[in-house]
Amino acid sequence: MIDKTVRMNYLFDFYQELLTTKQNQYMSLYYLDDWSLGEIADYFDVSRQAVYDNIRRTEAMVEQYETKLRLFDRFEKKQLLLKELKQLVQNNGRPQELMPLIEALEKLE
Repeated sequence: MIDKTVRMNYLFDFYQELLTTKQNQYMSLYYLDDWSLGEIADYFDVSRQAVYDNIRRTEAMVEQYETKLRLFDRFEKKQLLLKELKQLVQNNGRPQELMPLIEALEKLE
Protein backbone atom coordinates (compact mmCIF):
# COMPACT_ATOMS: atom_id res chain seq x y z
CA MET A 1 0.00 0.00 0.00
CA ILE A 2 1.32 3.42 -0.90
CA ASP A 3 1.39 6.17 1.68
CA LYS A 4 -1.48 8.63 1.96
CA THR A 5 0.37 11.63 0.52
CA VAL A 6 1.42 9.77 -2.61
CA ARG A 7 -2.09 8.34 -3.04
CA MET A 8 -3.69 11.78 -2.63
CA ASN A 9 -1.28 13.25 -5.17
CA TYR A 10 -2.30 10.62 -7.70
CA LEU A 11 -6.00 11.01 -6.95
CA PHE A 12 -5.66 14.77 -7.19
CA ASP A 13 -4.00 14.37 -10.61
CA PHE A 14 -6.85 12.21 -11.85
CA TYR A 15 -9.79 14.12 -10.37
CA GLN A 16 -8.71 17.74 -9.98
CA GLU A 17 -10.90 18.84 -12.89
CA LEU A 18 -13.94 17.77 -10.85
CA LEU A 19 -13.03 20.01 -7.90
CA THR A 20 -13.85 23.64 -7.20
CA THR A 21 -11.19 26.32 -7.53
CA LYS A 22 -10.78 26.55 -3.75
CA GLN A 23 -10.54 22.78 -3.38
CA ASN A 24 -7.89 22.74 -6.11
CA GLN A 25 -5.92 25.51 -4.45
CA TYR A 26 -5.99 23.96 -0.98
CA MET A 27 -5.12 20.46 -2.21
CA SER A 28 -2.35 21.75 -4.46
CA LEU A 29 -0.75 23.84 -1.73
CA TYR A 30 -1.12 21.13 0.91
CA TYR A 31 -0.12 18.03 -1.05
CA LEU A 32 1.96 19.27 -3.97
CA ASP A 33 3.68 22.31 -2.44
CA ASP A 34 3.84 20.92 1.12
CA TRP A 35 2.35 23.98 2.82
CA SER A 36 1.11 23.61 6.37
CA LEU A 37 -2.51 24.21 7.34
CA GLY A 38 -1.41 27.42 9.05
CA GLU A 39 0.38 28.71 5.96
CA ILE A 40 -2.66 28.05 3.78
CA ALA A 41 -4.95 29.67 6.38
CA ASP A 42 -2.76 32.78 6.53
CA TYR A 43 -2.56 33.02 2.74
CA PHE A 44 -6.36 32.84 2.31
CA ASP A 45 -7.11 34.71 5.54
CA VAL A 46 -9.24 31.91 6.96
CA SER A 47 -8.94 29.69 10.03
CA ARG A 48 -6.78 26.59 10.17
CA GLN A 49 -9.96 24.64 10.94
CA ALA A 50 -11.60 25.88 7.73
CA VAL A 51 -8.60 24.71 5.71
CA TYR A 52 -8.49 21.38 7.55
CA ASP A 53 -12.22 20.77 7.01
CA ASN A 54 -12.00 21.66 3.32
CA ILE A 55 -9.02 19.36 2.74
CA ARG A 56 -10.65 16.44 4.60
CA ARG A 57 -13.91 16.84 2.65
CA THR A 58 -11.99 17.03 -0.60
CA GLU A 59 -9.98 13.90 0.29
CA ALA A 60 -13.22 12.06 0.94
CA MET A 61 -14.64 13.35 -2.33
CA VAL A 62 -11.71 12.17 -4.47
CA GLU A 63 -11.80 8.79 -2.70
CA GLN A 64 -15.50 8.53 -3.65
CA TYR A 65 -14.66 9.42 -7.24
CA GLU A 66 -12.01 6.70 -7.22
CA THR A 67 -14.46 4.16 -5.80
CA LYS A 68 -16.84 4.87 -8.66
CA LEU A 69 -14.51 5.58 -11.57
CA ARG A 70 -11.41 3.55 -10.59
CA LEU A 71 -9.02 5.60 -12.74
CA PHE A 72 -6.11 5.26 -10.33
CA ASP A 73 -6.75 1.55 -9.82
CA ARG A 74 -6.66 0.93 -13.57
CA PHE A 75 -3.53 3.09 -13.87
CA GLU A 76 -1.73 1.01 -11.23
CA LYS A 77 -2.76 -2.26 -12.89
CA LYS A 78 -1.65 -0.97 -16.27
CA GLN A 79 1.75 0.06 -14.88
CA LEU A 80 2.25 -3.39 -13.33
CA LEU A 81 1.30 -5.19 -16.54
CA LEU A 82 3.58 -2.97 -18.60
CA LYS A 83 6.47 -3.70 -16.24
CA GLU A 84 5.88 -7.45 -16.57
CA LEU A 85 5.60 -7.13 -20.34
CA LYS A 86 8.88 -5.20 -20.58
CA GLN A 87 10.65 -7.86 -18.50
CA LEU A 88 9.37 -10.64 -20.74
CA VAL A 89 10.38 -8.78 -23.89
CA GLN A 90 13.87 -8.11 -22.47
CA ASN A 91 14.17 -11.83 -21.66
CA ASN A 92 12.95 -12.82 -25.13
CA GLY A 93 9.60 -14.03 -23.87
CA ARG A 94 7.65 -16.45 -25.97
CA PRO A 95 4.36 -15.38 -27.56
CA GLN A 96 2.34 -17.65 -25.24
CA GLU A 97 3.83 -15.70 -22.29
CA LEU A 98 3.29 -12.28 -23.86
CA MET A 99 -0.28 -12.67 -25.10
CA PRO A 100 -1.99 -12.94 -21.68
CA LEU A 101 -0.35 -9.68 -20.60
CA ILE A 102 -1.33 -7.95 -23.82
CA GLU A 103 -4.90 -9.18 -23.44
CA ALA A 104 -5.00 -7.97 -19.83
CA LEU A 105 -3.85 -4.53 -20.99
CA GLU A 106 -6.55 -4.46 -23.64
CA LYS A 107 -9.22 -5.23 -21.03
CA LEU A 108 -8.17 -2.21 -18.95
CA GLU A 109 -9.11 0.17 -21.75
